[in-house]
Amino acid sequence: MGFVDEVKFFVKAGDGGNGCVSFRREKFVPKGGPNGGDGGRGGSVFIEADSRKHSLIDFRYRSHFKAERGGNGQGSDKHGRGGQDTVIYVPPGSVIKDAETGKPLADLTQPGQRIAAAQGGKGGFGNARFATSTNRAPRKATPGTPGEEFWLKIELKLLADVGLIGLPNAGKSTLLSKLSAANPKVAPYPFTTLTPQLGVLHLKFMAPCIIADIPGLIEGASEGVGLGHQFLRHVERTSILLHVIDAATEGEQPLQDYYVLAKELAAYNKTLLDRTHLVALNKIDCLDEDRLEEIQALFKKNGIHTLAFSAKENRGLKQLKKLIGDLLEEQREAEATDAEENNEL
Repeated sequence: MGFVDEVKFFVKAGDGGNGCVSFRREKFVPKGGPNGGDGGRGGSVFIEADSRKHSLIDFRYRSHFKAERGGNGQGSDKHGRGGQDTVIYVPPGSVIKDAETGKPLADLTQPGQRIAAAQGGKGGFGNARFATSTNRAPRKATPGTPGEEFWLKIELKLLADVGLIGLPNAGKSTLLSKLSAANPKVAPYPFTTLTPQLGVLHLKFMAPCIIADIPGLIEGASEGVGLGHQFLRHVERTSILLHVIDAATEGEQPLQDYYVLAKELAAYNKTLLDRTHLVALNKIDCLDEDRLEEIQALFKKNGIHTLAFSAKENRGLKQLKKLIGDLLEEQREAEATDAEENNEL
């Protein structure tokens, strides 16, 4: 029912249970000692990354999460029961922030990663705790402390190997449908894709590759124009950025489209320019050979290597898949080498 990538929600940990004031009342023991038990601790609220979650859609129906309060202490030195914890499951790639200050609290990138979002209150002491040699019948007990409560915000940044970026109607959705089993909406008008779409590209002798078709970027997106930051947030977590350029335009428009994309990426986060970039010219089925050579020469003159393909007619996709696979293999080998070196230190 849609893709939700930013939510605000409230968490409240359980209060600690109150301590109890009680005295032993036994036959033939007229002045029994204190036996009031302690209150139980309040339950805590945890947030955990779960690989089965892919969006924050659940938060549309529930925005308040509370843990159970601790039980009160009882006589006969019976301590109150601890409150049950509450666990909130979110997709990997979730950034948890304080909703009031915007301060990042955690970045949950791996399944199973967990943070304590709100700590449960401590249980109060029963009067048995306060018995001393000079005060054998204390009538004092303490209340439990309140559990923590906060308004938090989650920003979801998709975790993908390849991010498809391009101006509206460049053919990203069609390309995703041909590279994977994804079935995004495809239509001959701009802004067909309004939410990120994920697909899986299966490669020979390699782990599968996750591809994200990010909603169309337009000039000014880094300042919030159009889908703005909603688009750019997801680009941050991709290893390879595949620029899909509509080659079926006139003059130097294909190159200008590329520079619009590059400018918006740099304006949002300069480190995005350090990623691996591929520039792919789409819709070559609409061009003759001379026009294609002219466009490729234009890019080459500006130091940009390009691939040419037609997602509609499946032309050039085999070469594109191979290049993506080769680049990912290089990256994964480099990451494995870095991990080994770090473990040796």
